[in-house]
Amino acid sequence: MKRQLYLLIALVALIGISLSPAVTCKAQEVAYSAICQDVIDRQPIGVGDSFDASVGQLWCYTKIVGAESPIEITHVWYFGDTIRARVDLAVRSASWRTYSSKRIQAHEIGDWHVDVLGPQGQILDRLWFKVTSY
Repeated sequence: MKRQLYLLIALVALIGISLSPAVTCKAQEVAYSAICQDVIDRQPIGVGDSFDASVGQLWCYTKIVGAESPIEITHVWYFGDTIRARVDLAVRSASWRTYSSKRIQAHEIGDWHVDVLGPQGQILDRLWFKVTSY
């Protein structure tokens, strides 16, 4: 009888552990991201997917949620298929806004994108945009 009681308690404990949300690991993810013309008071300004080459500088804004401890993400800026900048950024809480910027040269007209990479180099997000000449 005691053995059956111990088995029942062990089974209940096992089921409780496997169904417990506290055991589930929550991975970091991008809650919001944007390419913009500026960041003021930690908010993106002039969000878009097409910018005139005279813009001078663009920003990649990223809000990360779910990081259970401090991590690092990376913004990799591409002009076509060529890496133009790689910026490592700290994420220090479960909800964190961060951003990087890239100076845009007048001749860099065409397709761009920024890959937002997680701590293990996995792509968390990809933001496509164009630099145009009007």
